[in-house]
Amino acid sequence: MKTNPHVFSNSDITVTYNPCKCTNAERCAKELSNVFRHTVIPWIDLEGASTKKIIKQVKKCPSGALQFRKRMEVA
Repeated sequence: MKTNPHVFSNSDITVTYNPCKCTNAERCAKELSNVFRHTVIPWIDLEGASTKKIIKQVKKCPSGALQFRKRMEVA
């Protein structure tokens, strides 16, 4: 069964989570628990930390299940 990535956005970035790639290392939740919360749905809250901290944490994901892209400003 194929699982689609989950998408979370704020005004600065979009974070995707692909559960099929996740190795459940829980590094995200252990190191930035205000954003990555495994006891609450939706489990990713992009208002829980600065964009800079979220990007830094997503880059640490060992499986690549978490990805991000910066949102473009519309003038």
